[in-house]
Amino acid sequence: MAKHQFQTEVGQLLHLMTHSLYSHKEIFIRELVSNASDAIDKLNYLRLTDKKLKDDEYKGVINIKIDEKDSSITIADNGIGMNEEELISSIGTIAKSGTKSFVEAMSGDAKKDSNLIGQFGVGFYSVFMVASKVDVISKKAGEDVAYKWSSDGSGEFDISSCTKDESGTVIYIKLNDENKSDYTSKYKVKEVVKKYSDHIAYPIFLNYQEEVTQELSEEDKKANETKDENEKIKPTTKIENKREQINEATALWTQPKAKLKKDEYHDFYKTISHDSDEPMAYVHTKAEGVNNYTTLFYIPKKAPMDMYRVDYKPGVKLYVKRVFITDDEKELLPTYLRFVKGIIDSDDLPLNVSRELLQENKIMANIKQSSIKKVLSEIKKLSKKEDLYKEFIDQYNRPLKEGAYQDYTNKEAILELIRYKSTNDKELKTSLEDYKTRASTDQKAIFYIVGDDENMLRNSPLLESYTKNKIEVLILDDKEVDEVVTPSLGAYKDWEFKDVSSVKAPETKTDEKKEEKTKKEFEPLTKKIKDILGDEVKEVQITNRLDTSPSCVVKDPDDPMAQMAGMMKAMGQEVPESPPILQINPEHEIVKSLNSSKDKKMIENISHLLLDQAKLSEGLNIKDTVAYINRVNFMLKKAIK
Repeated sequence: MAKHQFQTEVGQLLHLMTHSLYSHKEIFIRELVSNASDAIDKLNYLRLTDKKLKDDEYKGVINIKIDEKDSSITIADNGIGMNEEELISSIGTIAKSGTKSFVEAMSGDAKKDSNLIGQFGVGFYSVFMVASKVDVISKKAGEDVAYKWSSDGSGEFDISSCTKDESGTVIYIKLNDENKSDYTSKYKVKEVVKKYSDHIAYPIFLNYQEEVTQELSEEDKKANETKDENEKIKPTTKIENKREQINEATALWTQPKAKLKKDEYHDFYKTISHDSDEPMAYVHTKAEGVNNYTTLFYIPKKAPMDMYRVDYKPGVKLYVKRVFITDDEKELLPTYLRFVKGIIDSDDLPLNVSRELLQENKIMANIKQSSIKKVLSEIKKLSKKEDLYKEFIDQYNRPLKEGAYQDYTNKEAILELIRYKSTNDKELKTSLEDYKTRASTDQKAIFYIVGDDENMLRNSPLLESYTKNKIEVLILDDKEVDEVVTPSLGAYKDWEFKDVSSVKAPETKTDEKKEEKTKKEFEPLTKKIKDILGDEVKEVQITNRLDTSPSCVVKDPDDPMAQMAGMMKAMGQEVPESPPILQINPEHEIVKSLNSSKDKKMIENISHLLLDQAKLSEGLNIKDTVAYINRVNFMLKKAIK
């Protein structure tokens, strides 16, 4: 027996395994099962190229044995195995990996065909989160001598020769007191394998002992009929060895689409989503070329309950060559597609990929962009089915708006999918393309109004001139999102988005001389109202945009603070209040009467009421509700007299 020192980095790695890289101790089963699958993959490849190893009867298999009395769990494979040198270089030295060296020794086509999983040297050390001692007994295919590697993870390991009948590796794990009850439980081991390794390509068998009660023979049963209770022959028990396969050994997403039925897709969805409903849609893609990967994405009928929570649970699982890596990574798809459920399975990522590597990895970035386009393309197909798309929009219109704001690369594609209410349509049915199609030929902008209350928006004085000129306006009544997103969109196919509260209203044809005369006639009144209201308004103007309302408030399009309001809200910053512009309707009886009145008290009260009522009609807060009520009461008294 020879003693060896671990490489210096081993201590650092053990610390990383315990505190950083893996969230759950159970992950050691995934790592060792993956290594076993890796070893079988290697042998399968070599059997094709080395005549000495050719065996038509060979079938790769992984065995897990639990022993409650011994407080141990053993994971064994009949793969390629390791010799003494490889045990030292693969386990004793972090920087060198048996799999990595094996892959580097092969040419391009062979690399793809070998279907290797992971890198042995790193993940193996997760076993020391649960073990007090580990023995690795391995025999390399084509060689005669087997070797035993032993360590308690404290800094040294022993290697000695031993005997072993067939090639492969056996990892015996003596469990520490804290973990022995968990990992000698057949239910726990089954659960972990189902969760992480159900789709490993080779069968995984669980071996355990079970106490079985022996049934009485017919003769004994008959004899018991005539005996007293305490004299009856009792059933005996014996310990039986049990062996059962605990994984499916096939990954649905790796099977050809032509062979899969809709029911199979739906059943798999229910398994991964815990949803009792069938999905609204799914898209299954296999990519081969620069990057090799498979994706299977589902769109649920109903939005997840936690979709608008900061701590939402992502719905996409990441696999590497069918080995589960994570279901808790929010970077696999952008946040606006957080409702999507499914699988990403890459052939090119390393098994031990960390969260930090995922966020920076070019392969993952390519997969992500391609996945986004596939999902958006599937949503576009849904949009051709009116009834089904109505269900989709009811659930997911808001996240799509977030996407138009977040994802500049796919902004145009996302904008085509969003639906709006409008002055022409009370349901979420209008697309931006519909809007453009219905517009007059000389219109080159998309007009919208934002607020919290749909009814209030539809009755806003700001819409009167648009209605008069038969111009459609989008009704955006999800203020929390719309107020931030829509101003940032810029344009859709060269048509600018324009907020009706901050742009000049459509021109109403009037006599220019009459208009000039009206402006001069009401100029003293506008100055008077501005003096009364002071800093509450930026300016007072007469306007021809109004029809039945006496006044309205609009934003100053040249005010930089008004332009930055949406951006500041998105950043969580407080938006400084910008005073609005008050516009009055010179054709309205109230304004006409006010212009001819000499009653200072009356002019003061009505000036404030014109501002407050205009604000209320836009869903804005008024400065002093008590003063507003007092002014209304004052005017009511005047009316009664």
